[in-house]
Amino acid sequence: MNELELKISNSQKHLSKIENTNSRFGKEDKVKLAKAAKEFESMLTQMMLNSMSKTTGGLLGEEGYGNDMFDSVFEQHIAGEISNSKSLGLAESIYKKVTGEDFDPELLSKAFQREKSINRDEIKIKGMEKIHGIKPSNGSLNRIEKFDNIIEEAAKEYGVNKNIIKSVIMTESAGNHKAVSSAKAKGLMQLMDSTASDLGVRNSFDPSENINGGTKYLAQMLRQYGGDLKLALAAYNAGPGNVDKYNGIPPFEETQSYITKVMGYINHFNKSES
Repeated sequence: MNELELKISNSQKHLSKIENTNSRFGKEDKVKLAKAAKEFESMLTQMMLNSMSKTTGGLLGEEGYGNDMFDSVFEQHIAGEISNSKSLGLAESIYKKVTGEDFDPELLSKAFQREKSINRDEIKIKGMEKIHGIKPSNGSLNRIEKFDNIIEEAAKEYGVNKNIIKSVIMTESAGNHKAVSSAKAKGLMQLMDSTASDLGVRNSFDPSENINGGTKYLAQMLRQYGGDLKLALAAYNAGPGNVDKYNGIPPFEETQSYITKVMGYINHFNKSES
């Protein structure tokens, strides 16, 4: 997909053709419109940030494993902060053009309060319905094949299905045993130094040590959450503290996407064996 170049000198001019309908909207509709307008402003801001930062190789630079993913998360966070500060005023303009009324900040407050009141057990992982379409690349499959014996031994040692281990490796590092994230997580299962030390891993770049350490930690998370794989994966990605804090899968887009991806790979490996 080609990158979208943004050259906007007047962020309001594209709204000039929207007719002021003076329609009457119910309270629920106004809340939805206010939230949608603010989200659109945030999305546009993120696109502008992306366009401005691409000449430097991204906000975090070109070097480092996973920087592209962290760039996206960082840009999204900054865009949200800029949008919430009302420095653009775009959301307010959109709302007024559509409803004919001035933007009421209380509408957004109501929308976010409603989201917070959702029972965490009812949070659905975005994209989970798409797991059947997730497939690893041939290159990553070739890389991970070298570690099949280590994975099978770790699976027997810690009682974790080998396809779960493979899928976590595939999601964490795509089978690259030398991978280093911008957060300094290392190796096939992306272990932080402190976690690796607690697990008895001396060299995170050693495939055998890394896989055994990562599988041991995954087994601990599975036991901690009563065998619930999705919660264990959420803890592996976001930390058990966040799982406990939200009493379930944290509402983090990165974590939810992570779980979806791992589950997709598991489905792929299971089908390959059938």
